[in-house]
Amino acid sequence: MRNNPQQRINAKAVSYWRWSAGIKSGFLLLISAGYHMAQQHWHWPAWISFVLLGLTLAYAIYAIILKPDITWRTWRYNVSEQEIDLLHGVFIRTRTLIPMVRVQHVDTEQGPLLRRFGLSSVSISTAAGSHEIPALADEVAALLRDQISVLARVVDEDV
Repeated sequence: MRNNPQQRINAKAVSYWRWSAGIKSGFLLLISAGYHMAQQHWHWPAWISFVLLGLTLAYAIYAIILKPDITWRTWRYNVSEQEIDLLHGVFIRTRTLIPMVRVQHVDTEQGPLLRRFGLSSVSISTAAGSHEIPALADEVAALLRDQISVLARVVDEDV
């Protein structure tokens, strides 16, 4: 049996995911408020406002308080000369092995919120699709991108 990967994503990921979920929850709250105002103006059923508000609050509690810590604790990765090993998930554990020979290209991605936290994500593309290692420190993401690029080229030249 193969050992689980040991590399963790950056601990700042928890704060990043909390802010991201807070922004999404804010938009959902605006939708709920918009429905509430429309409900009063057009006399729509009031219970729908309460259901929307309850669902929005439940989502916010889950996405802001619970999910970031759980996601951070369960995300692992390793990069070796032969493959990239990704492991994540709580109830459904997903383990992805990407052979270096299959890597077509590798990118680092960084949106405004990731940039604020000094984080980047590494995106690995194969013919089968794209895989992501989320929320790594900028320096780690750049080194990992370069390492995977070199290893994929070396494997490709040997074939």
